[in-house]
Amino acid sequence: MTSNFKAVRSSYVTISELMLPSHANFSGKIHGGYILSLMDQIAFACASKFSGNYCVTASVDTVNFLNPIEVGELVTMRASVNYVGNSSMIVGIRVESENIQTGAIKHCNSSYFTMVSKDKDGKNATVPRLILTNLKEVSRFQKCVKHIALKKEIENQKAIATFGSIESILNMDNYDVKIELQ
Repeated sequence: MTSNFKAVRSSYVTISELMLPSHANFSGKIHGGYILSLMDQIAFACASKFSGNYCVTASVDTVNFLNPIEVGELVTMRASVNYVGNSSMIVGIRVESENIQTGAIKHCNSSYFTMVSKDKDGKNATVPRLILTNLKEVSRFQKCVKHIALKKEIENQKAIATFGSIESILNMDNYDVKIELQ
């Protein structure tokens, strides 16, 4: 394992892009898929900058679109490495849009991308350790640790979960479900 350390600030990446009509969906709002593509790009840039290697996306945590983005707004994304494993990094991304006429800023979404560092042969490459320099970075790191534990618990529950017979499902009063097996 590598013994070098890097500060979170060495991973900071910010991108801004004006939203054009070509980025819009059928309802005239910016297409969520386009925003996800930009988020993947900034996650790559952030992880690669921090690790010094090519990085690939391993997973994307929940992305909740909180506010729509309008054509003509300036979208700004900020990313930082919040957690490191051996070859993986969790990159936090915040997306905001700004109405460039009024200056009004909306928080549109936040998400976490797990990125994996690769060496020139495509094998997992060890990433630098993380230096946390303020309470916000400590809080983000701690959230990642808790989230990793929660994901592991969910996976463990999937492995051992049994739902019983169809009869037991039908006796669950809390669900509006009809079963019509063929």
